[in-house]
Amino acid sequence: MKIYTKTGDDGTTALYGGRRLLKSDLRIDSYGTVDELNSHVGLLRDQSSSDEDKAFLLEIQDKLFTLGSILASNPDKEKPKSIPDILPADIEKLEKEIDAINEILEPLQYFILPGGHANISQSHIARCVCRRSERICVALSQVEQVDSLIIKYLNRLSDYLFTYSRKLAKLLNVKELKWEAKL
Repeated sequence: MKIYTKTGDDGTTALYGGRRLLKSDLRIDSYGTVDELNSHVGLLRDQSSSDEDKAFLLEIQDKLFTLGSILASNPDKEKPKSIPDILPADIEKLEKEIDAINEILEPLQYFILPGGHANISQSHIARCVCRRSERICVALSQVEQVDSLIIKYLNRLSDYLFTYSRKLAKLLNVKELKWEAKL
């Protein structure tokens, strides 16, 4: 199979199921941004020194691939059976991990500035891309059907990535920098 098909040379691409859309379409932007997020999570996983964190981040990448596949499918047709679903249990798993991380952290009492170590910054970048992905999916849901669990998963994932950045700061012994408004 060749990697190039030349069918997109006119500025269109095909959804899973055949429907062609402009590459600027909100649906294409939605799964393209999920793909970008998946790459950032992959980099975060590559930088991790914890086997447990690597395994959890790999699970997230798998779910993001599922989520992107759903978004890349023709919404006018039934979802292909070859694509798994996003389930409430997937969201609950993120929530349990957030809760477990919060057990080891000091309560958050102020806004913190991203940074302090490349791994922490990468987690914040992934969080920001996740939020953008969520916003695009919400915008798409205003014009086409989008499974509400996709939006919930992305919302919870951004919370996880924020919490994970705080965990990294603790493990790396990096002081969180409090943001103070300069009036």
